[in-house]
Amino acid sequence: MRPRYLFILATAVGTWLGHANPLVQLPLAALLLPAGLMVLGQAATVPGVAFRQAWLAGSLAALGCLYWVYWPVQHFGGVHWLLAAPVPVLLSLAMGAYFGLFGLAAHYSARRLSPLQSLIFLGLCWSLMEMAVATFFSGFPWLTLSAAFVPWTIVVLPAADIGAYGLSGVLAVIACGAVHSRGSRSCAVASASAVVLVLGLGLLHLRAYAEDSPPRTVAVVQGNIDQSLKWDPAYQQTTVSTYVDLSRKVLATARPELIVWPETSMPFYFQDDSPLRKPVLDFVSSTNATLLLGAPAYSRQLGDAFTLFNRAFLLGGAGVAPDWYDKEHLVPFGEYMPLPSWLPLEKLVNGVGDFVPGRDQKAIRSGDLALGVLICYEAIFPGLAQERVSQGANIIVILSNDAWFGATSAPMQHLNLTALRAIEQGRWIVRSTNTGISAFIDPLGRVQRAGPQFEALAAAGRVYPRTRTTLFHTLYGPLLLGAGVLAALFAALFILGGRSARPGNQI
Repeated sequence: MRPRYLFILATAVGTWLGHANPLVQLPLAALLLPAGLMVLGQAATVPGVAFRQAWLAGSLAALGCLYWVYWPVQHFGGVHWLLAAPVPVLLSLAMGAYFGLFGLAAHYSARRLSPLQSLIFLGLCWSLMEMAVATFFSGFPWLTLSAAFVPWTIVVLPAADIGAYGLSGVLAVIACGAVHSRGSRSCAVASASAVVLVLGLGLLHLRAYAEDSPPRTVAVVQGNIDQSLKWDPAYQQTTVSTYVDLSRKVLATARPELIVWPETSMPFYFQDDSPLRKPVLDFVSSTNATLLLGAPAYSRQLGDAFTLFNRAFLLGGAGVAPDWYDKEHLVPFGEYMPLPSWLPLEKLVNGVGDFVPGRDQKAIRSGDLALGVLICYEAIFPGLAQERVSQGANIIVILSNDAWFGATSAPMQHLNLTALRAIEQGRWIVRSTNTGISAFIDPLGRVQRAGPQFEALAAAGRVYPRTRTTLFHTLYGPLLLGAGVLAALFAALFILGGRSARPGNQI
């Protein structure tokens, strides 16, 4: 096998091992992705080869981590397996294009910049690449490099200062600098300094961590409702009974101030006065519980038109819904169909029509708790958690339904991405899901308590409302602006700089 194909294979395997997977997670292996892409890009003799090889390596890496996309398409979308199998391949090929551009950047930087300049440039490119992945075409920032290191708390804590994407750029500098360390002393020093910086900041955050507010008890309920039965009208009453019964049990033992049910835990229009809603209202009024639950909702337009929302309802002790949150960032093909006139496909969610995003959202208040609500997929986007805290949230509550993913790597990958939001915003996260992984995550990104998958449970945990903000939260706007300015400066270096004598090493 040619050496370049070994690099491609090592890059893909390292990415798979580095992120959560069914076998064993080795976070350090994730650094093979930026290192391998850099080697492929710099060693290529022409730009086209640099892009293609990095694109292939990145696509294989993405496919290894995103194989699970097949599951919801085939099992819940009613798509024949022959048509479902190419879906994760096509998605990975699309994500691979970003990695191909990183390889192209490595190719040009090796020929136009000094080794140290090239290293810094590639770190910046990696951060900008992850921002682009999170932004364009609805965004899908699932393979964030820093997410692979969530099991190693001390490594990911600098995200409180520079965010997950900034930390990913620093990790890319460490990986690429290590490769260059034999031929460039300055790159070796830069890589080692970045390691010291990451671990030093992590240690400082660990030592400085303290809570200065009284704890609050919050409960999560995990109904473990089969996704294939969830929207079946004949099963709806059983679903309601399951959640009410589990909530009564946890209320009797832990007396939580808030009970959280998952996304669309009530698979009907909860706002309608129906027999399905009555047991929930009876439970709330008889126990004086405060309940946050997920359900589809609608608003009536002129004529017979309706606008549909994926909503989280807050129910007070009187059994009314004084406030709610409508999901802002919807899932393509799951909650709405992009380009419906061009793509003659059906949504994966049965029983409801196309949702529209919520607008003018705010923190939901329940006593002293200001709840920054995110629904499922929204937890992978830093900007949405940033908005919730800016609106006054002192804890973040996530309602999710990872039943879509089945027994794959996706639920753990999703949880790792969620933990990054806790670190970036310095907030406790309460996460309630249908089939797992329900969890309580502290502001250091540590999962303090997590329930098993595919089991019904009701669990209570202590959280601490926090009003202090992280450096990342404070500098969120300037960090984005600074990244753009630095990108422009390096672009000028490419335009004004001459071609160096370093052609790169061929492999």
